[in-house]
Amino acid sequence: MYLYLGFALFGGFLLANQNPINADFKKSLGSPFITSAISNLVGSIFLGIITVTTTRQLFPSVGFVMSHPAWIWLGGVLGGIFLTSNVLLFPRLGAVQTVILPILGQILMGTLIDTFGFFGALQISFIKMRFLGILITLVGVFVAVVFPSLNKKRALEKPKHLFLWRIWAIIVGGLSAIQQAINGHLGVLLHHPAQAAFASFFIGFLAILVVSMVVDHRILKISELKKAKVWNGLGGMLGGLFVLATVLAVPKIGAGLTIMMGLIGQIFGSMLVQQFGFWRSERYRVQIWQMIGILVMLFGIIVVKFL
Repeated sequence: MYLYLGFALFGGFLLANQNPINADFKKSLGSPFITSAISNLVGSIFLGIITVTTTRQLFPSVGFVMSHPAWIWLGGVLGGIFLTSNVLLFPRLGAVQTVILPILGQILMGTLIDTFGFFGALQISFIKMRFLGILITLVGVFVAVVFPSLNKKRALEKPKHLFLWRIWAIIVGGLSAIQQAINGHLGVLLHHPAQAAFASFFIGFLAILVVSMVVDHRILKISELKKAKVWNGLGGMLGGLFVLATVLAVPKIGAGLTIMMGLIGQIFGSMLVQQFGFWRSERYRVQIWQMIGILVMLFGIIVVKFL
């Protein structure tokens, strides 16, 4: 059990590092959609190599596809939305908010998934302690996000602009929780976690590719790709490893605990990125209110998942 807890924790840490890498990648490519498409392509190739090495079969059989509901393939689409949104959110909200606000959406949607047993998940009763934990988490989000912004001119100049981005970040977090539940169920059905992770990532690549061609009305130029740093390709690999970690962990420790451990890893990773400016991201000093808010959120998550 502890091994899978570690998988989920480390997966969340990797995801927090993926955000600034892809944000820097976008500076070279110009488009968040093309950036996400290339990132998903790199992740798909990475997971494809792992899949072929471990299972000798890259794609599921036609019989499998025809005999199961279409929603089991939506994880890739939701992952593409989550990835693209993070590319857009990171330069606007910073490392910590880009992680903290989706956490709220993940907690709320994860609670719904557990309560009603959506997407093949184990059904868990919604008791008073779980409700209390959600309220505590909401307080933590408010402390971590609102208090540090009170003295910032940017928060005063464009409150509506940032407010809408923050709402979208919460929605994206909910989609991420659905993605993890669906991918975990897909891994159980396929009996091959790596193949499930590859299928999810590859579908996400195709979805983002279509969107990028429609929105940007252009294809990637080699000259643009040459401007990118070598380490920009790590974003896709880190995202692929995160998906693989959740596919492995969900069937063993459940969707709720997987999400919680991943959130702790994301929080810790985002604070390191913000404090030290990793991956050439803008450097911000972690404020006391952010640390207090994160501690409150962690306590709320513990109440939701353990008490």
